[in-house]
Amino acid sequence: MFSLFKKDPSKALEKEYKKLMEESFQLSKTDRQASDAKREEAEEVLKKLEAMKK
Repeated sequence: MFSLFKKDPSKALEKEYKKLMEESFQLSKTDRQASDAKREEAEEVLKKLEAMKK
């Protein structure tokens, strides 16, 4: 019954990935190096997400 209220960790990772990619895009307009760092963080989150789905 209470399992309905548990959060799905994959959805949280997807949300975090999307947020990091948006930040990367915004930074790409002003600071390319910071944008690349955000993209790298996003790629790490994506790897975790793919590992969970396997």
